[in-house]
Amino acid sequence: MSLEKIKELSGDFSKALKRLEEALNEDLSKGTIIIDGAIQRFEFTFELSWKLTKAVLNHLGTEAASPRAVIKEAFKAKVMKDGEGWIDMLEDRNKTLHIYDEEQALTIYDKIKKNHFLLLKNLEKSITLLYP
Repeated sequence: MSLEKIKELSGDFSKALKRLEEALNEDLSKGTIIIDGAIQRFEFTFELSWKLTKAVLNHLGTEAASPRAVIKEAFKAKVMKDGEGWIDMLEDRNKTLHIYDEEQALTIYDKIKKNHFLLLKNLEKSITLLYP
């Protein structure tokens, strides 16, 4: 994977992360559409995160095809910290894609706000250090 492609994916990821942060800062009293929007932005940001990480791993000489494999290899390579947290995030992303239940959506929204966003932000920092 070329450095140019990694930088392009990194820029897209950073923009998506900023938009996710904006959604997480919205007032929940505006209705469930805020939660729905934040979850959709989370899904998009997560997709970019694993694809960017896959590109970084590829550039470092490691192959991984699926999100789970990318997380495991990135943890080994110290590109990602908290491998268990990333697997939990992957599982939450999978839940949002296949099941919609208002209570579960709120639970996942809370996890995005309290845990997942920080992991995504830390990945952004790690990749920025590797590819300034």
